[in-house]
Amino acid sequence: MLQRDTAWSKALRLEEGRPLLRAIAAVLAHSGDSWFWGLGLLVVAFTGSPGARVVSLRTLAAIAALAAVVLAIKLLIRRRRPEGEWGAIYRTTDPHSFPSGHAARAVLLAVLASGWGPPWLAIVLAVWAPLVAVSRVAMGLHYLSDVVGGAILGLVAGGVTLAVVSAFG
Repeated sequence: MLQRDTAWSKALRLEEGRPLLRAIAAVLAHSGDSWFWGLGLLVVAFTGSPGARVVSLRTLAAIAALAAVVLAIKLLIRRRRPEGEWGAIYRTTDPHSFPSGHAARAVLLAVLASGWGPPWLAIVLAVWAPLVAVSRVAMGLHYLSDVVGGAILGLVAGGVTLAVVSAFG
């Protein structure tokens, strides 16, 4: 199974000879960064309407809780990232690849937007989330199973978050 995962991941990888696609994939790969979303949600929490503040703080809490779960799983599994040059910051600060935190976070955000956001945002994030996941493989930071596992984790975390907030909210 790991051999197939490696082969499929290599097939999805974008090599240097495709600069435009690599640039698009790099932007998508970074667009799921936790600092980016955390900063944006904090701006909304401090400047938004009361309703937007509540949603942004709940989303930020969900991201933080998911990050803790992802980190725990990564430290338990300890799967090394694929060999590569791109994404040195990720390779240095987080050498483990399973599950993909970016894929988990992107899917979490899409699920939360489906429950709390306007329909247009839910649609945009539902399209964006799988692009983030695939871009992480395309840039050589993850294996395909890493992003599939991350996406499943994000889906579950999003569902649990919506259910908890609905029940206790």
